[in-house]
Amino acid sequence: MMVKNLYKFSIVVLFFLIQLASLYAQTEVQDSIPSPQNDKMEEQFYDSLEYKANQQKLTRILYDFLVTPPRPYVDKKALALDYYGKHDGKLISEIKIKALDVFGPNFNDTTRKAKSLFEKTANTIHTKSNLRTIEKLLLFKAGDFLDPELMFENERLIRELPYIKDMRFVVEQDSLYPGLVKIMVLTKDRFSFGASGGVNGMKSADIVVYNKNVFGVGHELSLGFVGHVNRQPYLGFETFYKIKNIDGKFLDISAGYLNTYKNEGLTFMVDKPFITTKIKWGYGLTAIRMFRTDKIFEDDPVLTDIPLDLAYYCGWLGRSFNLNPERAKNTQLVLTAGMNNWTYYGNPLIEPYSNHFFADRTLYMAGITFAQRRYIQDQLIYSYGITEDIPEGFKNEILYGYDANEFGDRHYAHIFLSNGNLLINRKGYLYLSAGIGGYIRNKSYEQGQIQGSVNFISRMFNAGRKRLRLFTNVDYMLGINRFEIENLTLSRDDRIRGFRSKEVIGQQRLSMKLEHVLFLRRELYKFNMAFYGFADVGIIGSSNQLIFTQDYYSGLGIGLRLHNENFVLQTFRIRLAFYPFHPDDMNLVGFILNEQMKGRFYSFEPTAPHPLPFE
Repeated sequence: MMVKNLYKFSIVVLFFLIQLASLYAQTEVQDSIPSPQNDKMEEQFYDSLEYKANQQKLTRILYDFLVTPPRPYVDKKALALDYYGKHDGKLISEIKIKALDVFGPNFNDTTRKAKSLFEKTANTIHTKSNLRTIEKLLLFKAGDFLDPELMFENERLIRELPYIKDMRFVVEQDSLYPGLVKIMVLTKDRFSFGASGGVNGMKSADIVVYNKNVFGVGHELSLGFVGHVNRQPYLGFETFYKIKNIDGKFLDISAGYLNTYKNEGLTFMVDKPFITTKIKWGYGLTAIRMFRTDKIFEDDPVLTDIPLDLAYYCGWLGRSFNLNPERAKNTQLVLTAGMNNWTYYGNPLIEPYSNHFFADRTLYMAGITFAQRRYIQDQLIYSYGITEDIPEGFKNEILYGYDANEFGDRHYAHIFLSNGNLLINRKGYLYLSAGIGGYIRNKSYEQGQIQGSVNFISRMFNAGRKRLRLFTNVDYMLGINRFEIENLTLSRDDRIRGFRSKEVIGQQRLSMKLEHVLFLRRELYKFNMAFYGFADVGIIGSSNQLIFTQDYYSGLGIGLRLHNENFVLQTFRIRLAFYPFHPDDMNLVGFILNEQMKGRFYSFEPTAPHPLPFE
């Protein structure tokens, strides 16, 4: 069996290693030509090639799709700080805010108008961001002295908003007084209305309509309809409303109601995160009351056949201390304390071996976090041509908890370490994390785990004269004395893409993912395009044996992503995948046409104390 598994592993990983080696081979060749003379010759070559290609329509189209002249790396953060640095320490005498239409104007020409009927109609329907809403997001006010680092940080905060495509601060020197400057805040909205949905075979379907910027004040509203042929209610709905940045304090409140064949209940949340290093106090409150549900949380890997009637409450408070506030690399010490409570009603009819997992309990926690974060800017990583803020730094956390449990009190502890940085010579971005934690009851260790992950994102490089990035992820999870009902799977896109199997479970898992993404300059009906190819490998099985002796699975495929940054819509994707060693409840070939959320960077932001997730 072990020989057979190693044979399977070698076939799939061979492709993985060949692709990885090809990246470095091409990267080294590219890095070995830093000559200005070569740069000039290369520029002349592309000018000549483009001129010849433009002579015919077909060759012009092929040139747009297949050829991208090399472009030098531009350190946008350095440019931004240099721009603001010219006015460092000057007094801000006036602040003006201008929200641009979704279609038409840009930062270089704010008077530009939308041309097509669709764009004009969309601008009419869309409500531009309220100027007061943008003002509440500013970290400075008239009368303050200009701080370049603060301006750069404020750019990032505003760009993170789902309804903002991009923003820019324009600094204007006062014509009379050299010590005064005026600030113009330019924002470019996204079209705030969106819709999504899907069909699950012939039995169920759902559709959701939403607005990410209700009335231009930054509130979020969604309304979804969920239907099932055999399960009641046959047509259900769910709705959520979120109020962001109340009174300019970065305090968010959200609430929701659900009544579908999946679940019925209420949710409420208050959140004040440590969104910047200047925030001293963070806190939050979560209340979930489910009268009928098959899982505790939306991303919970544990499903039950018997509907659960439960309540979950969570509250936390944190205090941040800046250890070196005068330095750009500001390190935070954050002390947090919190409480999580799970209460089940009606004595759910579950198997005896599951009783301990569905126990009534209250977990009290206290944690210490050391964190450092800073940001650099780049493009074409998870988005399509807009500025992306990539975090660097670390987050190291120690947490202790006391679990008041109906089956016996126990203690909890974990250590979590993470680090991420831009590599030397700008080879790419590397993120590392590791953690170990679990519960102790009567001197016995239970529900423990060991985990580690490596994420690598290559720099943009030219292969076949196109813009290309490589994304690599290796993730390991080992459960130690977990309950029988707790199992890991490979059935998520962050493990093996498109892999869906209820048979493949275990309490130890190793997954490896490789993806090449080819970003195209050519648009399809105003949608940016990115082709990608991937090779995923997963090993899963018992926690009592060496991981490489467990069961091997894999997925190989290609796909196309479509996204328009002018909309709040998710990314559309078309994917064809092959699963060479698939289980019995899966097919060899998988095809998918749906939506996906854009990837997100790990932020190194201190958060509420919470046990390490086993998923």
